[in-house]
Amino acid sequence: MSVQPFHLAFPVDDLEAARAFYGGLLGCPEGRSSERWVDFDFWGHQVVAHLVDARDDAQTNAVDGDQVPASHFGVVLPWDQWQALGDRLRQAGVDFLLPPRVRFVGQPGEQGTFFVRDPSGNALEFKSFQDPSRLFAT
Repeated sequence: MSVQPFHLAFPVDDLEAARAFYGGLLGCPEGRSSERWVDFDFWGHQVVAHLVDARDDAQTNAVDGDQVPASHFGVVLPWDQWQALGDRLRQAGVDFLLPPRVRFVGQPGEQGTFFVRDPSGNALEFKSFQDPSRLFAT
């Protein structure tokens, strides 16, 4: 499967905290920036943190027994990278919104997943499939 990079812009209330989280903790290289925004290479995709006033995104939906933030973004990683990132975040003392687990066990969409919030409260999901061809399986 050939995938084109996506572009996603999202609000943050502190650019330096965004730099520390995305660039430092997650290891995403920084691209262009200004005093109001900064872009990051999010596993080959362009995500841009835009400085705004803080907001509350408290809406959730039930997904396989979890209350998943309705507003979130993330990346699908190879299984070993997903596990390594989860371990790195755990060792760094990051509070998981939803800790690493396998959901939809035994079903076509079986996947490893976890959620964290960035310093501005944006929810991020990191997921993985043992069989990547099952990404869109029904």
